[in-house]
Amino acid sequence: METLDDFVALIQDELGLPVTTELARQGLDQVPGWDSVQLLWLVTAVERTTGRKVSLPDALEASSLEGIYLLAVAA
Repeated sequence: METLDDFVALIQDELGLPVTTELARQGLDQVPGWDSVQLLWLVTAVERTTGRKVSLPDALEASSLEGIYLLAVAA
C-alpha cells in the first residue's frame, strides 16, 4: 500500500464500502456506511496488509480516510 489509491482499493476490498479517492479526502461523515466498527476493521486490515501498527487513538481522531491513510504510511 503505497498510494491513496491503494488504500482506497483496500477499503473497497476489505470493507466493501463504495469509496473513491475523492471521497477519501472528505469528512468521514460523508462516507456511506462509515461507523466506528468500520474503523476497527480498517485498522486491522491495514496492519495485516502492511505489517505496521496503526495507533487506534490517532485513527479515532482522524477526520477523513485520507487522514487514516497518512497515519498508516507514517507508522
